Amino acid sequence: MARPPSIDEADLLDLLVSVFREKGFDGTAIGDLSAVSGLQRASLYHRFPDGKEQMADVVLAKVGKRFLWILEPMREERDVAEGVEETARRLGDFYGAGALSCVLDTMTLAGTPEKIREHARALARTWIDAMAEASRRAGRPADEATRAAKDAFLRIEGALVLARVTGDTEVFAETVALLPGILLPGPEEG
Repeated sequence: MARPPSIDEADLLDLLVSVFREKGFDGTAIGDLSAVSGLQRASLYHRFPDGKEQMADVVLAKVGKRFLWILEPMREERDVAEGVEETARRLGDFYGAGALSCVLDTMTLAGTPEKIREHARALARTWIDAMAEASRRAGRPADEATRAAKDAFLRIEGALVLARVTGDTEVFAETVALLPGILLPGPEEG
C-alpha cells in the first residue's frame, strides 16, 4: 500500500508559491522548497520528476487559476463598476495588502528558463486583457481601454515594488482603490 503524502497538494503548492514569489526562479534552491514544505528533496522530485522547472510551471498554473478567480467579477459582473471593485478587493487580498511580492515579476528575473518566463508573461497578458475588456464594457473605446489597462497594471506593479522597497504598503492600498477610476470612463467620457 502506498504511503499517503505528508502534505496536501494544495497546501504544498501554496508553500511553493510563497518561495518562488519571494526568491524568483534562479534564487530558489531545492533546499528552500524542501525546508518550506517539510518534504525531503527525494519526495519533491518524486512529485515533480522534472525538478525545479516543473515546480515553477505548476506554481504559475496555480497562480493562473487564482488570477482567473480574481478577475472573474471584472469579467462577469453585469455592473462593471461593482465587478472592478470586487476584483480590486481580491487583488488586495492576493498581494497581502501590498506586503507580498508579485510572482509574475519574480518569475521573469534573470536566470529563469524561457518557458517559465513565457508562462508568467501570458498571465500578465491575461490580466491586462481582462482589465481592458472591463474598460471597454464600461464604454471606453478599445485603444483607450487598452491604455487604461496597461496604466492600471503598471501602477499596481509599481506600488508592489514601492511597498517592498520602502516597507510601506499604504501606497498599494491606495493604488488598488484607484482601480475603478483608472479603468472606468469618467462622467465626461460616458
